[in-house]
Amino acid sequence: MKLSNRKRIVLLACLGVVFLLCLSFYLPISSRRFDSKPVISIRLEDRRGVLLREVLSDEGGRCRWVGLKDISPDLIAATLASEDRYYLSHSGVNLYAVLRAFSQNLKNQRVVSGASTITQQVVRNVYHFRRNLVSKILEAWLAVRLEHTLSKDEILAQYLNRIFYGNQAYGIEAAARLYFDKPAADLSLAEAAFLSTLPRAPSELNPYRHFRSAEKRQKELLRRMKDIGLITADRMERALQEPLGLKSEKEKFRAPHFCDFILERVPPVERLTIAAIRTTLDHGLQEKVETLLKGHLSSLEKKGITNGAAIVLDNRTGEILSMAGSRDFFDERHDGQVNGALALRQPGSTLKPLTYALALEKGMTAATILEDVPTRFLTLEGSFMPENYDERYHGPIRLRSALASSYNIPAVAVLQTLGPDLLFRRLKELGFTSLKKTPDFYGVGLTLGNGEVTLLELSRAYAALARGGSAMDERSVQSVTLKDGSERTPAGPAEPRPVFSSGVAYIITNILADKDARVPTFGYNSPLNFPFAVAAKTGTSKDFRDNWTVGYTPRFTVGVWVGNFDGSPMQSVSGITGAGPLFRDIMLLLSAGESSSFEEPRSLVHVRICPMSGELVSANCPSAIDEIFIPGTEPKAVCRLSHAKTKIPATPLVRGPGLPKGDVLIAFPQDGDVFKLDPVLRRDYQSIRFKASISDRIEVRTIEWWVNGRPVGNVDPPFAMAWNLVPGSYTIKARAHLRSGSLESRPVRITVIF
Repeated sequence: MKLSNRKRIVLLACLGVVFLLCLSFYLPISSRRFDSKPVISIRLEDRRGVLLREVLSDEGGRCRWVGLKDISPDLIAATLASEDRYYLSHSGVNLYAVLRAFSQNLKNQRVVSGASTITQQVVRNVYHFRRNLVSKILEAWLAVRLEHTLSKDEILAQYLNRIFYGNQAYGIEAAARLYFDKPAADLSLAEAAFLSTLPRAPSELNPYRHFRSAEKRQKELLRRMKDIGLITADRMERALQEPLGLKSEKEKFRAPHFCDFILERVPPVERLTIAAIRTTLDHGLQEKVETLLKGHLSSLEKKGITNGAAIVLDNRTGEILSMAGSRDFFDERHDGQVNGALALRQPGSTLKPLTYALALEKGMTAATILEDVPTRFLTLEGSFMPENYDERYHGPIRLRSALASSYNIPAVAVLQTLGPDLLFRRLKELGFTSLKKTPDFYGVGLTLGNGEVTLLELSRAYAALARGGSAMDERSVQSVTLKDGSERTPAGPAEPRPVFSSGVAYIITNILADKDARVPTFGYNSPLNFPFAVAAKTGTSKDFRDNWTVGYTPRFTVGVWVGNFDGSPMQSVSGITGAGPLFRDIMLLLSAGESSSFEEPRSLVHVRICPMSGELVSANCPSAIDEIFIPGTEPKAVCRLSHAKTKIPATPLVRGPGLPKGDVLIAFPQDGDVFKLDPVLRRDYQSIRFKASISDRIEVRTIEWWVNGRPVGNVDPPFAMAWNLVPGSYTIKARAHLRSGSLESRPVRITVIF
């Protein structure tokens, strides 16, 4: 039968369509679609390469692209057994699996089985088709084409690097590091089988939520691998018995506040090109600082303190070595995700050293006499009269004592003389960008901390003093690796900017490190007393809402804040009792084995002065001290005070008016005390301070301390003496030397254990 011309044309057209359709299966797909760069996530690493966090890629998850040679053979075998047993023999679509799935779904009247091959899943991950019949047909067509574009190994590599393993992990390398903290090449058979089951149902088999379900699937897969001959029965049994060391979510979220700090400084456009950022953080130090922070905050809970922050800077480079922003990043109840190192808080007295540095520039000296007497100061809002921490006034005092003991009225008086605008401008030079108002808005209260700043800004300013007056922007990034494999190194530390002269910076440092000068306010047993050179300052904001201790050695600067993110006050906790002990522990941790001192500029001069007048010592002065001066500012006049009329009474650290006349007691330690040595801390850092209590009715000139029948020291008022702890049993006595004769205390027996 002859076909009409019309039917012949239709037939030829149909044959042409079929031919073109068949031919289309052999058309290659553009390789640009399968580029690995868009799915590589950004890795944040510490200074030694320790992974801190892996940041979401463009695909919305963590991913590290690896070749098949960098993947455990057991993982490849487990994946084939779990996802596509006949992968190596089909051409992109498994027709048998399609028919089987169709039959099962028809029988159950719902989708109970899929038939997607590994190749089809790669297509689905690249093209993101909707789940419908047309999409499935298109997916199959592209899968066949992909088989003619890439080799089986290349397609398998695409699958293993793109497939979703749950918890924002795309690709086997990201999954291996997330769940087991190891590369995919090092996965055991048990771990490989466990991970291979996750892509089928990432939510239902989430190891952090449904571990038992995932483990059950793993065991089923191991048995299937044995049944189809991929592993032996012996290997299966060993894998079934192997415990899975699943890493917790928190373990893979290290230094969270610091990582957020880094990411906030990476523009969105640059994120598209970055594969890894090597930061300045020292993860080992970070872990220890976080542990110390949690421990100290636990001990302060009864004082109404719920949170804190700490930061460590390297003074030489300005690098951030540690940044702990809160007690627990995951504590929603206490706003744990707030970064206390960057939060705006009132700094209390921590700005006083910068005020006095300006005073030294203007000709004042550490020996300048200031008045600590009740004084009212005018402000834009009226007037106010500062009070000291000890709620007392101390009369005429030297600038050194006023700063070291943190008296408020002298500091405000000095700033009133200098002008708040001078301090404000200098704070801006030091990098205090948080101060947004005008100098008049803050007024003289600026030196007492009425403006809000951050812990990072304070630490940066103190690091400038540690460098001899040179400010430097902090560094947080060492290098950046781009997705094309090239490396970009950020510019090195900016040239230090002179903000204070080296002489001014050293004198302020010397005062902040002066243990004796701070005794009137903080006592001898202050957490700020170290067996090595440390310059430190505490601060407490109004109503005890913020609590600070910031300080430095020649090498490191440490800043500590404790308080509450909701602004609620603490229970009369000062910088010395709140932030101080944590500051001390971090400094001891950093400076273990080091004993370097601050380098004094050669230009400075030392002069013997009278401690009461601040002038050159005269023959009538009952005592003299050594003071440091910038050349040209040293005193020229000799002391003119009539010391003959001035009696300086002996002031014991502990007084006992109720004691019998002539009696002498040991106030510390107590009889029967037992002291345990810290096995980590250096021995020469571990000591106690002997304290004596004497009657008001006797005049003691010196006290001689005896241990086990031998004299160990003879001290002037306030009669306290440090004594290094050594394991053993000891009998301690205090012998008071009077104008005539001596008195001896009752013995106190203590034990020191290791």
